[in-house]
Amino acid sequence: MINKIKTYFELIKFSHTIFALPFAISSVFIVEKGIPEIEKMFWIVMALVFARTAGMAFNRYIDAPIDKMNPRTKNWPSAKGEVKPWEMMALGLVSSILFMFSSYNLNMLAFWLSPVVILLLLIYPAGKRFTQYVHLILGLVYFLIPVAVSIALKGYVEPASLTLGLAMAFWVSGFDILYALQDYEFDKSFGIYSIPAKYGIKKAILIARFFHFLTFVFVILTGLIANLGTVYFVGVFILSGFLVYEHLLIKENDLSKINKAFFTVNGFVSIIYMIFVILDVYI
Repeated sequence: MINKIKTYFELIKFSHTIFALPFAISSVFIVEKGIPEIEKMFWIVMALVFARTAGMAFNRYIDAPIDKMNPRTKNWPSAKGEVKPWEMMALGLVSSILFMFSSYNLNMLAFWLSPVVILLLLIYPAGKRFTQYVHLILGLVYFLIPVAVSIALKGYVEPASLTLGLAMAFWVSGFDILYALQDYEFDKSFGIYSIPAKYGIKKAILIARFFHFLTFVFVILTGLIANLGTVYFVGVFILSGFLVYEHLLIKENDLSKINKAFFTVNGFVSIIYMIFVILDVYI
């Protein structure tokens, strides 16, 4: 039983929740200018966890045939058959229901909009079959996180949640492009759509850099619109250093450090942002 649970956690890459959760918490503090009701905070976190679990389960279910052929992913639980297709679909459906239930416990507007999120979570893994801009679909999912937080807490969309959403959208789209560099040869051979497969490695890296520059611009705008202080902008400066470092790790002729850039540096980006948002709100 414990081994099965571990397999499910590996399937959905539960540890990667660290990318989205700190930004969601940051948006809570920006919207509320402090700590919200504990109950609302609980349901926001639950909604995020269940939405991400649903997305990963649907992703693995839809991509299982491709993952079996890809040397990088052939040892994943879904590709090796350690988790059956019906289990992945069941996990996705149950998580979707729990996501909608969490949204319901926030407010009715969040509940009625929750199917839109689920639809996007289904479109993203299918997107690599029809558009090279599939990374932007994932970006749209992340754009909705602070917007959804604003709806959950206020019942309407705060302007700062829109700029933070755009920052998150370009941030995740950028590192999704960099992550896709690992599958460049495979995607070209099997007709999988992606920005690297369409434009080549060099141009894909430049596009990712531009997206992360836009991330920097939009976190600055978020601070200005939300009337945040000096502490926040110090944090933004540090965050920008991590983004620059991430791109220094990845070179056209050396992609060996992609995992370090993706799993380590990006985790620090979201955590640093959250810490300085909270500090600024209180100081």
